[in-house]
Amino acid sequence: MNPDNNNTASKTMSDDKSASGIDRRTFLQASTLGAMAAAGAAPAIAQSRAARPVVISSGNGFIHTNGGTETCVEKAFRRITEGVDVLEALVEGVNIVELDPADTSVGYGGLPDALGRVTLDSCCMHGPLKRAGGVAALQGVRTPSNVAKAVADLTDHHLLVSQGAQDFARQMGFEIEDDLNSERSRERFMEWRRRIDPAHYPDPNRQARLSPEALQNFSRQSLAVAEEMAAEGLIDPEHLYGTINCNGVNGAGDVCGVTTTSGLAWKIPGRVGDSPILGAGLYVHNDVGAAGSTGRGEANLYNLASFFVVEELRRGAGPKDAGMAALRRVWENTESRLLNEDREPSFNLNFYVLAKDGRHAGVAFYGSNSNGSQRTYAVCDENGGRHEPIEGLVG
Repeated sequence: MNPDNNNTASKTMSDDKSASGIDRRTFLQASTLGAMAAAGAAPAIAQSRAARPVVISSGNGFIHTNGGTETCVEKAFRRITEGVDVLEALVEGVNIVELDPADTSVGYGGLPDALGRVTLDSCCMHGPLKRAGGVAALQGVRTPSNVAKAVADLTDHHLLVSQGAQDFARQMGFEIEDDLNSERSRERFMEWRRRIDPAHYPDPNRQARLSPEALQNFSRQSLAVAEEMAAEGLIDPEHLYGTINCNGVNGAGDVCGVTTTSGLAWKIPGRVGDSPILGAGLYVHNDVGAAGSTGRGEANLYNLASFFVVEELRRGAGPKDAGMAALRRVWENTESRLLNEDREPSFNLNFYVLAKDGRHAGVAFYGSNSNGSQRTYAVCDENGGRHEPIEGLVG
């Protein structure tokens, strides 16, 4: 920015204010409120409250420690209260999960695609700085959230993908590995292969020669086998779609968020879900709050539901009501083939909602797992880290 231009702009605004007794921002706000009052509408602005530091995430944010003593939400909250930038603290938190091979839904050891390749997606948003960055179909970097943050901090872009994302990561000094499979993720992949193709060891390039229709059939069969393995306890049911979303606010009311994932287990190569897409896998507005998602990414993408949640917060809804409104919107827009015999969604979708003042909620279509156990999301505040129940729209 040209300093002379900046000074000129400041002087012009100062002159405008002295001449009229009101600056342009105040004038625009007053004009908007006046127009709404004339139309009989209430201002769509969330009520302002004092902020309190808090970090929320999907449930895996209070499980894995990667051999350390802190979980994702605990570390992120501690760093925020130490005065670290909120987004930096959140990324440090999700790095724990990305690096821990025990979590097969993100980073190193994430369940791979149909060709056995771990491909990772992530995005982040910095509320006060109005910055965002994301990467999709990134291979070779264990912590895609760090690369997403570098995109936000060091480029004029919001999203880099595939080879371009990896080239950027290499240029920025990130270590590039040939294979991000852990022993566990590779074992699960081989078991899936045995079930999906009993003859086994087919031509590894077979998928590339399949017709679009055959690829769709293969994808449906793949998901059915994955669900079967989950029912047998070979895969965490929450990790068929994977992902960790983590949002936080500090005492000054600065709101940030990050989402990172290895995506749908054994997806069609090249598939990208909602996680790296602003407005879908994550959305942040510093005046209002943040929302992120896990679950069926395609359902979220179709509705840009995280953006919708934050807009509901802006209109004055509480975190729970905002999330429930988004779930209802997704349900209304769901294809018939994805509804069960009761005309309810045959998949789950979760939202983690954080208001600027520290209020929060976790909501989903179904608050219980298929075995009846309560599903939870992670929270850390002045009372420490813990799990809190996810509230279901249906049950």
